[in-house]
Amino acid sequence: MDNLRLTLRLLPEQFAICKLAADAELPSWGAGGSLSSATRTPTELTILCDERRVPDDVTAERGWRLLAVEGPIAFDAVGVIAALAVPLARARVSILVVASCVTDYVAVPEASLASARGALEAAGHVIVASRGVSSSDDRAASR
Repeated sequence: MDNLRLTLRLLPEQFAICKLAADAELPSWGAGGSLSSATRTPTELTILCDERRVPDDVTAERGWRLLAVEGPIAFDAVGVIAALAVPLARARVSILVVASCVTDYVAVPEASLASARGALEAAGHVIVASRGVSSSDDRAASR
């Protein structure tokens, strides 16, 4: 884990983490955009999606940024999330992790993005701008 060096792509959008009732239908606004994820448990339906799609009356934590691990990541890979979570925990950055079949995503609050970048880069990881992010946006995100 300590030797694992990853390249992460900073997605340009701000995301929201929304909490709905466990029996709620999956809303159309929660299933679109460049990336969305829905998780249903016995107690809730959680949706991660572009915050611009979330209606104002939905309970949501807005202002999250996503870092995508450059993949694909093999299913038998070990320590990928630990390599990211440990330095972020040491930097006191809250995270939400979402996985797909190809890669992992780590969501961090926009307000903690500079701390997250610093902690991850100090751990040897590389953060690159996603397509569609201008260099000025990337510089602003790194402050």
